[in-house]
Amino acid sequence: MNSEKLILCMKDISKRFPGVQALDKVSFELKQGEVHALIGENGSGKSTLMKTLIGLYHADAGQIFLKGEEVFFRNPADALKHRISMIHQEICLVPTLSVAENIWLGREEKFTQGGIINKKQRDKLTQNLLHELNMDLDPNTIVKSISVANMQLVEIARAISCEAEIIIMDEPTSALAEKEIEVLYKIVNKLKNSGVTIVFISHKLEEIFNICDRVTILRDGKYIGTKLCSEIDLEHLVHMIVGYELSELFPKEQIEIGDVILEVKGISDGKVLNDVSFNLRKGEILGVWGLMGAGRTEIMRTIFGIDKAKSKTGGTILLHGKRVRINSPSHAIKVGFGMVTEDRLHTGIFANMSVLKNITLCKLSSFMKFGLLSKKIEMEQGTNAAKNYNVKAGSMNQPIGSLSGGNQQKVILARWLMLKPDILILDEPTRGIDVGSKSEIHKQIGQLVKEGISIILVSSEMPEVLGISDRILVIREGRVAAEYDTKIATKEQLIKSAFGV
Repeated sequence: MNSEKLILCMKDISKRFPGVQALDKVSFELKQGEVHALIGENGSGKSTLMKTLIGLYHADAGQIFLKGEEVFFRNPADALKHRISMIHQEICLVPTLSVAENIWLGREEKFTQGGIINKKQRDKLTQNLLHELNMDLDPNTIVKSISVANMQLVEIARAISCEAEIIIMDEPTSALAEKEIEVLYKIVNKLKNSGVTIVFISHKLEEIFNICDRVTILRDGKYIGTKLCSEIDLEHLVHMIVGYELSELFPKEQIEIGDVILEVKGISDGKVLNDVSFNLRKGEILGVWGLMGAGRTEIMRTIFGIDKAKSKTGGTILLHGKRVRINSPSHAIKVGFGMVTEDRLHTGIFANMSVLKNITLCKLSSFMKFGLLSKKIEMEQGTNAAKNYNVKAGSMNQPIGSLSGGNQQKVILARWLMLKPDILILDEPTRGIDVGSKSEIHKQIGQLVKEGISIILVSSEMPEVLGISDRILVIREGRVAAEYDTKIATKEQLIKSAFGV
């Protein structure tokens, strides 16, 4: 990192949306060749600041200086001409086009002669670029056929193909497994060594210390501070982000654990799951942890009736001591289950529907009067549920897709609160959510248990399962490899069980 040369300076940037001061005199500086983390809770202003930088938004006040000269970008294409590129958290590729077509989309004139694209030249240049990134992909592969991880890497390849000097990476590791994250880290370090400056937005605080040189913290649209990563620890960082101590991140309600209410015996699916057995007690939070691909989600999907167990040797499920055969999610709900799925955007929320409808949709029949829906009762009960979960929304009628990830997840929890299931499965309930919203959701999980709901908590984050669970199951190769009492469990024990040591 060049410790002397400033490549970018954003000074006193302010931006207001209706009813919200998104940025309030925020300043931000980048040094050439550094990896600079930009962090804060959802709604802190991170994305707004970066979208203002690339011209998606226009600041109400403030100045931007690039290499010492004041600039104003009308749109992202204008920023790209000045070699500033942003890789958004949501994949922005065209699924029906090839890898090469996606990388050079909008810049086909680079390979066009006489109105005809020289595909051979384009594909050769694409292959060289992919080779530099150690990506084993055919330029002619259609994007919809590759993994989400490779899509993310194609996005990075596109940014590099623009010869960007500043690359903004918004949650680049959120959909990646550990091996793929290592590949990304190598790419980032390679870019850094070649003089490229990277803004790294992430909710995974540990990786900031692994890959970043400096970190800037925003809170409620305000600049909190910038620190060298080598001069700050996790405790201090969390305090700067949320304003309270790390120990408050995992509040634990002390609830009396009752009798066994769920027994899973010998569940197998002929694919991933192999003789899975465990039980769950009344008032318990049962943590489920394991490496990617171990079968955690598959277990939950089978219990909830999304996937089917093997017909003859699929095992049994006992609920309150009685055997149940769950054939579908609707049947699972009828017998007392609820499930917050891993993929919030595709299987959790209805993005274009209102906050209210996303809360009440599973219980609309209870709001009927004389065969007609009582909108008054629906609004009253939906609003109360939203208040119980501290959902921050301008209106109950606004689309849920316009809320932050943390507030979307609170809406989903509010939905299940209305149904009051006996058992609630939470699959990665805090994935992609900022540290402040995580703390709120952890408190709400504790509240659910106090209200008599038993919880199965699936998480890839070890501190989370250790922090709020009563017991932990470690899943390895489609079976329960170990079980630990959280009071005496250690990270080392969990890792050894996950790797079969």
